[in-house]
Amino acid sequence: MFCALCGAANSNDGRFCNKCGAPLQGQKDMPPPGAGYGAPEQPYTGPTETSGKAIGSLICGLLFFIFPIALLAIVLGHLSLADIRKAAGRITGRGMAIAGLALGYTGVAIIPVTLIIAAIAIPNLLRARMAANEAVAVDSLRTINTAAITYENAYSNGFPPSIDALGGTGWGHATCDHAQLVGPALASGLKYGYAFAYLPRPVLFQARPSLSPEAMAKGCTVPGGTGYTVTAVPLTPGTTGARSFFTDETGIIRYETSGAATVNSPPLQ
Repeated sequence: MFCALCGAANSNDGRFCNKCGAPLQGQKDMPPPGAGYGAPEQPYTGPTETSGKAIGSLICGLLFFIFPIALLAIVLGHLSLADIRKAAGRITGRGMAIAGLALGYTGVAIIPVTLIIAAIAIPNLLRARMAANEAVAVDSLRTINTAAITYENAYSNGFPPSIDALGGTGWGHATCDHAQLVGPALASGLKYGYAFAYLPRPVLFQARPSLSPEAMAKGCTVPGGTGYTVTAVPLTPGTTGARSFFTDETGIIRYETSGAATVNSPPLQ
């Protein structure tokens, strides 16, 4: 006879199983393993389907660099493996579920590293951008100084009455009112996170020289100034720039680390 507990073969007149020691009384008619009671479950051979959760886990795992999606890959992976175990062969996709789990856990593991790198890189990038904006602002002030001198020599109208008079790209030929000496961005007063303010001296509401015959002959309609000031101030201090700048007809560029720069600020080295 065969033991109902362990399936071991025993003599028909035995009282106890010679393998596990279980009592054999009442087991004389028990069939051997594989012949009815106690037979191992046969593998499923019918139609199968791929687990949608396993597919979802793999797709989310491929996007492991996005933290919430990495967590979703882990959840779907575990759910699909549980479904596959319960289905006894009717559902497939174990490999995709495991791959999704591996990628999901990888994404979760690299989050601290990513945060550390971001904490180091972002301030450095911000400082680099501010430094680049400041360099552009200083270069723009030099451009305005050169353009103002060129305007004075070309139109016999003193220094330009406004920064708009130095612009004029797209107006056709250069004129006294639109000399086309600076680009449109600078003529608008905004460039790379800085606001530029040009003020002739004397200002418009003060007594200013009248237009000379030479200036009128060259098409000037607004009298220029005997001098000028230009300031460049960051639109968002500490983000688009750390320093403000100042220049005038002397060509000296000055700066301040807090507040607007003036003629009394230290010169830029």
